[in-house]
Amino acid sequence: MSAAAEFHWDNADVKKKWDAFTKFGAATATEMTGKNFDKWLKDAGVLDNKAITGTMTGIAFSKVTGPKKKANFDETKKVLTFVAEDRSRQSKKPIQEELDAITEKLAKLEAPSVGGAAKANAGGVYSRLTDHTKYTGAHKERFDAEGKGKGKSGRDDSGENTGYVGAYKNKDTYDKAHGK
Repeated sequence: MSAAAEFHWDNADVKKKWDAFTKFGAATATEMTGKNFDKWLKDAGVLDNKAITGTMTGIAFSKVTGPKKKANFDETKKVLTFVAEDRSRQSKKPIQEELDAITEKLAKLEAPSVGGAAKANAGGVYSRLTDHTKYTGAHKERFDAEGKGKGKSGRDDSGENTGYVGAYKNKDTYDKAHGK
């Protein structure tokens, strides 16, 4: 790591932003994980999977943090320096110039974004579940031809309460057969 690399940013301001990314996904966290470090770089537009990749940042993060897998603010600055060194090897620019470009983007960033989160689209589900033409069996009987519910009459199994099963054909023949 180069000793000449300096951070040209407001330490207190960037520390607040660093805290926001540290706590992203774990509100009580005090040290940044590699995943949150990558999110910080990606949200700032630093991690582009061409010049600076997740692999590069993962290796740099592991070099600094070792087996503990989490970095405090000062260690995160060391990781950024390693990332700038890797980038300068590819771009043939001085390390300080690459570090300044990275830190400028990070300093502009306000808070973690959740814009990429998937949003549930329940419109298709509701339209499918409430389409009466797709109902089968006893449920189909609860609606009239226009799809309007029949109410209680659609739910009631209105049968005669005579004591006979529905398919019995010799109803009222017992008395005749036995002479009563």
